[in-house]
Amino acid sequence: MEFSDFTAAQVRIARPTDKFEEIIDFYQNGLGLKRIGEFQGHRGYEGVIFGLPEVNYHLEFTRHVDGSPCPAPTKDNLLVFYITDKSEINHVAHRLEKMGYPEVDPENEYWKEKGVTIEDPDGWRIVLMNRSFAD
Repeated sequence: MEFSDFTAAQVRIARPTDKFEEIIDFYQNGLGLKRIGEFQGHRGYEGVIFGLPEVNYHLEFTRHVDGSPCPAPTKDNLLVFYITDKSEINHVAHRLEKMGYPEVDPENEYWKEKGVTIEDPDGWRIVLMNRSFAD
C-alpha cells in the first residue's frame, strides 16, 4: 500500500501525565483548546481529549491509578499551532504567562522568528506560530 492510499478518519496524539489537573488547566484555560471528551475507568486510566473546532486532530492526556510519569523529550520536540492573527498569539501568550508559563527560548531559532515557545507543566513545548501552515 502506498502512503497516498492511506486514509484515516482522525489523528489523535496521546500522552500520559502525572500532572493531570495542571495539564488540563494549561491546555483548556491557558491555551484555550476545547474539551471534546473525557473518560474514566479504562483499565485504570482516565483521560481528557482536546480538539479544535471542525478539525479531526485531537490531543489526549491520560493518567493511570499507579502513576503516569512522562519525562519531556528534547527541547526541539514541539507541538506547533499555526495562528495567523498575531493579536491572538499575544493574548494567549499573555494569559499563559499570568498562569506561570512564560515564553522560553526555542532550541531552534527558526521558531523565534515568528513564534512564541512555551513549556507546559510537564516540560513539553508548544509553539504559537504566526503564519499559516501553507506560508
